[in-house]
Amino acid sequence: MILEYSMDKEQTFYATGRRKCAVARTWLKPGTGRITINDVPMEDYITVESAKALLFQPFDLTHTRDSFDLMIRVMGGGITGQAGAIRHSITRALMLYNPDLRPALKKAGFVKRDPRSKERKKYGQKAARARFQFSKR
Repeated sequence: MILEYSMDKEQTFYATGRRKCAVARTWLKPGTGRITINDVPMEDYITVESAKALLFQPFDLTHTRDSFDLMIRVMGGGITGQAGAIRHSITRALMLYNPDLRPALKKAGFVKRDPRSKERKKYGQKAARARFQFSKR
């Protein structure tokens, strides 16, 4: 099974999320809303506002923004890919915490992994789709 969890005294919920080349591992436990990413406060790690907004979408949808502490390990990809992976892992952890949140999260499109990734460059060409200029004469 993809989703893993551990139910110890503190009730910590673990989930993995992916987007593009980024992989995020999230530990969610009831708390005050403190978020650390790779042992750095979230405000210092993610500086782009659109990426921060992406990160908080599952919490805003379920009205649980300041009810959990998050410890996140993320690697690979860029800022947008990492933010998407974190959102995916937070969604999965929230579903472990309360399975009743799944329909709302699924309707918003947060449950499914975003399959889009960079298209590979083709040989004899400039890029994935771009071609060298063709000269008839």
